[in-house]
Formats: sequence, structure tokens, C-alpha cells
Amino acid sequence: MQPRPVLPRPAMVIAGMVLAVIVAGAGVARWTGSVAGVPPRSEPVVARDLRFLDQADGTISVVDADSGRAVASIARGEDSFLRALMRGLAMRRYRAGLDATVPFRLIAWKDGRLTLVDPSDSTSLELEAFGATNEHVFARLLPIGEIVR
Repeated sequence: MQPRPVLPRPAMVIAGMVLAVIVAGAGVARWTGSVAGVPPRSEPVVARDLRFLDQADGTISVVDADSGRAVASIARGEDSFLRALMRGLAMRRYRAGLDATVPFRLIAWKDGRLTLVDPSDSTSLELEAFGATNEHVFARLLPIGEIVR
């Protein structure tokens, strides 16, 4: 006596066909260079290279890497999203043995999106994915009047 399949044969055939369509679609998207659901980047409006420096009192100083000028000072207990994100990125750099002194690049695009890039390994975070409030925390680190929304 043969064991009965867990799923009926027609259900397995349909699942196989769905899987084949998904794999074929992913192959076509990769081959053509288009990815559904990811909007194409518009033109960059402004970019700023930033260093996030921990201070002894728990403050994080945000410094423009090109000018050396302080952009913001984030006191302990403020902007928890920025603190958590930057500490996580710093920890990732540390674990990977990457240079901690390389500044992060914050880019504002003409369509209003913001991207945070870690040039040490080309990691790119689309900040809109974290919500408008959290995206705004980073937007204020860019030169005023240069962001188009």
C-alpha cells in the first residue's frame, strides 16, 4: 500500500505552477533591470556627509564631515529613532571590521525621499520606510531651503 500524499495532487500542481510563475517573473525583472514596487530614484537635490560622535555626557554630536561644523546636538533621551539607527549601524561596522571614521551620506531626492548611505559597505536605507516622523528627524540635518518636497 502506497502512502497517501499530504496534499491532493491538483493542489501540488497549482502550487508548482504558482512557484514557476514567481521564479520566471523574478528572472524577467532581474534581466530587464526593473523591480516592481520600488520607485526609480529621482535626481538628488542635496547630499551631506555626516559624522555621528558620541560624547561623554551621552549627547550625540552630528558634524558636517566636509566643513567640520556642528549640525546638531542630540541630548540623551532625545530622538530615540536616530540614536537607535545610528548605534545599530555603528555596531554593524564594528562587527564587520569596517572603518568607523567614514562619514555617512544623507541624500535628499527631488521627489522628497531621503536616503542614508553607509559608504563603507554601500548599505542604503530609504528613510521613508520608517515613517514620516522618523524621516523628518534626518531631514533637519540637511541644509535648510534645499530640500524639495
